[in-house]
Amino acid sequence: MKQKQQQAWWAGRATATTLCAIAALYTLMPLIWMVFGVTKTLPELYSSNGFSPSAGMHVFDNIRDLFAQDNGRFARWILNTALYAIIGAAVATLLSVAAGYAFDKFAFRGREKWYALVIAGVLIPHTAIVVPLYLMMSEIQMTDTFWSVLIPVMVNPFGVYLARAYSSGAIPDEMLEAARIDGAGEIRTFFSVGLRMMGPGALTIFLFQFIAIWNNFFLPLVMVTDNDLFTIGQGLFTWSSAISQNPEYTRLVVVGSAVATIPLILLFIPLQRRWRAGLAEGGIK
Repeated sequence: MKQKQQQAWWAGRATATTLCAIAALYTLMPLIWMVFGVTKTLPELYSSNGFSPSAGMHVFDNIRDLFAQDNGRFARWILNTALYAIIGAAVATLLSVAAGYAFDKFAFRGREKWYALVIAGVLIPHTAIVVPLYLMMSEIQMTDTFWSVLIPVMVNPFGVYLARAYSSGAIPDEMLEAARIDGAGEIRTFFSVGLRMMGPGALTIFLFQFIAIWNNFFLPLVMVTDNDLFTIGQGLFTWSSAISQNPEYTRLVVVGSAVATIPLILLFIPLQRRWRAGLAEGGIK
């Protein structure tokens, strides 16, 4: 009996490991193809094996051509995307942490109803609100501006949910009471006590929002037509749409896609421990 249970345990573990390996391989295959594609010339992209590097290793030539194309427009797209992501994620994080803290620590009329309304925003697909946002921005003549992309990404309903969950587990009410007894007002208590203790949770929210904004495609596509305000995704889509006029865009789109992932990797790797800690502690509640 014991031997059968042990065999069943090993069989279950082997099955789970196999499924995880298949999922990991499925996820990594496009990334591997893209990394190898950066090393190739345009003819090699079509003629060679997609999962082997080029013998010539044309990485630096491809990157140089990428940043030289269209008078260096790709660098402008990177700057735009970085500004949208950094500013939008920072503001969204501060608002989410403040709102989550308020929903958790303050008792006010209709608190749970307002919170339910905020959480309902998590259930609405992002693409469903882009057109209404465009119409609102059009009414105030803000379309095709930097703000038309930045303002909508400053709000993150999921961040409010995560912040409230983290606040309930990370901030003892006694700490807040001690700060109030010492004469601190509510705003000072939040910034000096609450915000500091919610640091890992705030970092998690920031990373989620930064990645979401960096990969955001549909909102800039609807809001912006000025090439100088494009994001990386929007710019690469423009090049991809023009491949029939200029086949070289194929190579540049592949290289540009690879370059666009580098900032996310550089941001995620050093912060992954704190990110996991914040996500785990927020999930406990």
